[in-house]
Order: sequence, then C-alpha cells, then structure tokens
Amino acid sequence: MSVGTDTGIWSARYVWVTIGAIALIFLAAMQSLAVTTVMPVVSADLNGDRLYAVAFAGTLATSVIGMVVVGAWCDRGGVLAPLSTAVALFVVGLVIAGLALTMPVLVAGRLVQGLGTGGQTVALYVVVARVYPGILHGRVFAAFSAAWVVPSLIGPFLAGAVAEFLHWRWVFLGVAGLTVAAFVMVVSRLYGLPLHTDQPATGRIAPRVACAVAVAVGALGLSLAGELGAWSWAAVAASILLIGLAARPLLPRGTLRAGRGLPSVVLMRGLIAGALFGAEIYVPYLLIAEDGFSPTFAGLGLTAAALAWAVAADVQGRFGDRIGNTRITLVGTALLVAALGFALVTALLGLHPAVLIAGWGLAGAGMGLMYPRLTVLTLAYSTPQNQGFNSSALSISDSVGSASSIAVMGLVFTAFAGTGAGFPAVFAIAALLALGALVPGLRLGHAHEAGR
Repeated sequence: MSVGTDTGIWSARYVWVTIGAIALIFLAAMQSLAVTTVMPVVSADLNGDRLYAVAFAGTLATSVIGMVVVGAWCDRGGVLAPLSTAVALFVVGLVIAGLALTMPVLVAGRLVQGLGTGGQTVALYVVVARVYPGILHGRVFAAFSAAWVVPSLIGPFLAGAVAEFLHWRWVFLGVAGLTVAAFVMVVSRLYGLPLHTDQPATGRIAPRVACAVAVAVGALGLSLAGELGAWSWAAVAASILLIGLAARPLLPRGTLRAGRGLPSVVLMRGLIAGALFGAEIYVPYLLIAEDGFSPTFAGLGLTAAALAWAVAADVQGRFGDRIGNTRITLVGTALLVAALGFALVTALLGLHPAVLIAGWGLAGAGMGLMYPRLTVLTLAYSTPQNQGFNSSALSISDSVGSASSIAVMGLVFTAFAGTGAGFPAVFAIAALLALGALVPGLRLGHAHEAGR
C-alpha cells in the first residue's frame, strides 16, 4: 500500500487501525501484568496451589504454537483470518478462565489464551508490514512499546483494585470485552485493503507446527525445572537442548551462527530479552529482601525503566534511520550493561536503593532503542511471502530467550542464595548476555528499512 512519506500513523487513513492495534497490544500487556497480581487470590479461591506455576508457564508455551501457525497462515494469503482467529482464541481463553470454577479449567483457559496471544502479536506485525509504508514502521513500533509501558505503571494497581472491590473474575472478563471492542476498530478498517500477497508461500506447515509443539514442551520444562530438586539442572539442560533442536527450522537460516542481516536481528532480540527480563524480576526482589520495601513500592522501582523505555522508543521511531543500526546497538547495549552493572554493584556493596532504581532506568532506555528497532529491521528484511515466518521467528526468539534465562538464573540464584551471592550472580549472568548481544548486534546490516 503506497502512500506519501508525509502521512503519519495518526492521519485519517491509518488512525483507527493504529488505535485498534495499540489497544490490542495494551490489553494483552495489561492482562499479563494483571494476572501476576491476582493469581495468588485465584489460586486460594480455587485451591490451585499445585497448578500455580503451570497457569503461567502454559500460556508462554502455547504462545509459541500460536506464533508459528499464524505466521505461516499470513504468508499463505491475507491477514484478516489469522488475526481474527488469534483474537478469538485470546478472548475465549479469557472467558474460560474468568468463568472457571476449578483450577484445571482455569489452566485450560490460560492454554487457549496463550495460543491467541502469540498469534495476535505476529498477525499485528504483519498488519504493520502490509498497511503502513516502511518509513512509518518505527513510529508504529514506538507506539506499541508505549502500549506495553503504561500497563506496567497501572496494571498491578488496577488489577488489585478490581479483585478487591469487584472480583478477580473481572480481570479476565473485563479484558475480554475490551478486546472485542478494540478488534472491531482494527478489522472494520482492514476490510477492503490489499492485504493478500500475490506470491503466497507454499511450504508445508505441519513440520513447523510439530517443531513449535516441541519448543513449547521445552519452554514448559524450563519453567517447571525448579520444582525437580536435584534433577533441576538436568531438566534445564534437556529442555534447552530440545528447544535448540526444535527451534532451528522456525528461525532464519544462520540465526545460531549470527549470520549477517536478519539472522543476527533475530538472535540479538533473544539475547537482550534474556538479559533484561531474566534480571528484571530480581530488581523488586532485591528491594524487598535487602531494603525492606513493600511489594507495591518495590514494583514502582521499575517505573523509571518503563518511562525511559517509552521515551527511547519514541526517539528511535523518529530518528532511528538517522542514528543508524550500529550506533543504536552500541548505545543501547552500553545502557543495558551499565544498568546491570549498577544492579550488580548495589547488590555486592549494599548501596542505597536509589542507586539501583536510577541505574535501572538505563536498562529501559537501552531496550527502548533496540527492541522496536529490531522489529523494524525484521519487516525491512522481509517480503510478503515470509513476513509471517520472520515475525514469528522474532517473537519465538524473544520468548525462548526470556524463558531460558529466567530458568537458568532462577537455579543459580537458588544455588547461591545461602551465600549472599545470589543477586550478584544473576546480574552478572545478565550482563554477560547483554555483552554477547554485541556479536549479532554489529552484524545487523542495513535493509533500507525506511524505503519499504
């Protein structure tokens, strides 16, 4: 769809697609954070302690399957049917969870929801590729980043209020209703647009779905490895091996070798996701354990990073092409490593918590530069025949990188907890991952992303 370069994402041509897509991203993020807040209440109400971890891990696992199926579906034609199916699965999963009378039923709803969450993300990336010109992609993904940031500021508080004054069920059912409204905004504007590809992909889907299921099993194994006691490390090793073997057909050729161009884009995304999300869960933990913060104020310790992420994403969206991929890699990685360094030194020396909170803001700034830029590059390296495959590959790398690092860091933290070295150890591992991202980060190349 061609359009003049002076047209913005909020112009009459795009405004309802933009609002609807941002709303879908916002609601998915809001629901994810809200569930983290209310799940203890849900578990107590449904006597579901034994399935508590599965309620989280299962959603992440099935999202990989949704990513692959929807990505392949988009590459074989239009985007309306796969997007509609993904949103429907997301809503159905929420309704099942919201109406569940037992914990197994709620977990089943979460599994269905995961299929929709993964597919919805990939489908929206393809919508961006086929509706907006390349010069606007950075702006769109900056807006998507902001849609993830706002829920981190208000989501936990709002979810707690809903659970306290209404009922935890409305955390699921309320988002389901709002998602339907957001989807109507998007789909009503997408009908009639040229969203199909003239040369659809023709490769077999079944082998890729089988690989996605294997990756999902590996991701589930990683999430539950900590429950296996002496066998935990063996379970992590087996799960990572399974994920590595099964994920290869789902990623661009050369990804694990940091091949120049798209393979490095996908690999870098997994490394920086692993570095940030693996370490981030220990920031409020450190504030609570060492500085006596309440859970509410410990969560606010991440606010600076969330705001910095939004600001940096906007800078990338406006000036990313001018800054260039190499500078974005160097600056973004330096900011992320610096933040992890502040966290490491704070944990080692017992510095004032303000050092940790302020320093962690640098992590948000670094990720705000790099994260949406990698999505822009993915679409710039794609053709209509592989936009779905490449978008799903990016999301899979993101999920696998996060799940793997969280599992490994969790075991390391447990192993060193009695010595007082647990927090420094996880921040050190994250810093090494962030430094490792420089290898693919300096091989991103340039795909003339503004010209697509």
